[in-house]
Amino acid sequence: MKIETQEISIPLLKEKEVCLFIKRIDKVHPFVSGNKWFKLKYNLLEAKKQNYKTLLTFGGAYSNHIAATAFAAHEKGFKSIGIIRGEEHFPLNSTLQFARENGMELHYVSRSEYREKSTPDFLEKLKTKFGSFYLIPEGGTNELAIQGTAEILEENDTQDYICCAVGTCGTISGIINASNPKQTVIGFPAIKGFDLLQKDIENWTVNKNWKLVNNYVCGGYAKIDKELIQFINSFNATQNIPLDVVYTGKMMLGILDLIGKDYFPKGSSILAIHTGGLQGNKGMSERLGVSLPTN
Repeated sequence: MKIETQEISIPLLKEKEVCLFIKRIDKVHPFVSGNKWFKLKYNLLEAKKQNYKTLLTFGGAYSNHIAATAFAAHEKGFKSIGIIRGEEHFPLNSTLQFARENGMELHYVSRSEYREKSTPDFLEKLKTKFGSFYLIPEGGTNELAIQGTAEILEENDTQDYICCAVGTCGTISGIINASNPKQTVIGFPAIKGFDLLQKDIENWTVNKNWKLVNNYVCGGYAKIDKELIQFINSFNATQNIPLDVVYTGKMMLGILDLIGKDYFPKGSSILAIHTGGLQGNKGMSERLGVSLPTN
């Protein structure tokens, strides 16, 4: 599969003598967005191989993963169950409405219960309630997901630096595993908990050519401010590339800030991975009364 890569053109890059490209994996599939397509690819094959009829996974009310899993399950003939963090609210937001329209059964749990989602007792209760299911972790990250995300990088992705937003560490881990020793992979966390992210990536990877930059969390997961909204809308207006507020917007804001601070040597080439997630912009726009690009 050939994935489109676009070169970014802004005066800052010419001034700093740096080349910046963005890999548009957000265009791989219209509904199984970006990195979710790669994370789900081998999990769906494994679920089919083991003759499971139902997929069960976890996520918040605006989760890209919930929306993508619902559509992928429907498309591949699986039933799907989404364990949603928090209380049920009506009307459903656009993310959960989309999941339900694609056949996902939504089951809400309290935030304290949700924290127990990986424990044997909690999973046993789910099996008692729902019967047999193929379990996909929150965010989709497991060994099969990392096998999939390793396919994001292609032979012609020879840039010096590979930049990626970080959530559950599945996407960056696959990219690190697929990168060559001359490349540096830089992760831009969208969530707090720097030490835990470091440990998770270390557990999933062998290569040591990576680092995390923790200065662009913008307040925390799914937290946004006026500067970020203005940046996303300005970037879309000048480059015709929509970014999401949870992941890629913060990453691109960080990359350009670092370029301005001479973090990257002159003559460097940088590849930013657009991991998708644009469906979440619609929900954020509704929730906060702001205008964000959705396609």
